[in-house]
Amino acid sequence: MPHQVDHNTILERHAQARGGVRNIWETIDPRRTAHVIVDMQNGFVEEGAPVEVPAAGQAVAAINRLSRAMRDAGGTNVFLRFTTPDPDGPAAWPVFAERMGDGILAHREAFTPGAHYWQLWPEMDVAETDLCVEKHRFSGFTPGTSTLDAELKARGIDTLVISGTLTNCCCESTARDAMQLNYKVIVAADGCAALSDEAHAGTLDSMALIFADLRSVEELEAMLRPQAADEAA
Repeated sequence: MPHQVDHNTILERHAQARGGVRNIWETIDPRRTAHVIVDMQNGFVEEGAPVEVPAAGQAVAAINRLSRAMRDAGGTNVFLRFTTPDPDGPAAWPVFAERMGDGILAHREAFTPGAHYWQLWPEMDVAETDLCVEKHRFSGFTPGTSTLDAELKARGIDTLVISGTLTNCCCESTARDAMQLNYKVIVAADGCAALSDEAHAGTLDSMALIFADLRSVEELEAMLRPQAADEAA
């Protein structure tokens, strides 16, 4: 079932410490904004998958709504895809292998390019104009392991809206690094999924404290709607 976490409660708590301000950004310029969809792959969404996140399937409809709203407003959708790094290549990750222990072989196999679990979840709304970027770390911004930063900078993007899974791993890692690279970050609170409400809420609390605004998909659609109307005019 979807996460039972009220992001407004989290925002109110932090607003008390900053003069009543809940979120920093009240408008979105879609021409400079990317919706970054993190790791919505078979290996995370499918029942029985190696890293199954049951709540991820419940977030698909909300993420697709946000993707369509971003696309209609003239923004950019970027699908991040976790990809096994070559264990002998420049993006090798031996510490991760050590932490995973015996499970690393199955994990590597699952997210090898072309494997079933590596593929994007088939119910995701992906258009030809959307970008798909591979990453070899939890964060899409780890130097030398993804082209995400270069792709965004080439398009003049300075604002990111983040959705996907896991809230408290790849979404959080990407959001933290993005903010520290001077991107404005908004987390789609009901467009992210973790393994528990507690894990999901913990990340939203950290984000609201310093790293990102929190918005519902409905709020983000409303923020993008005037921009879409201007595009159509």
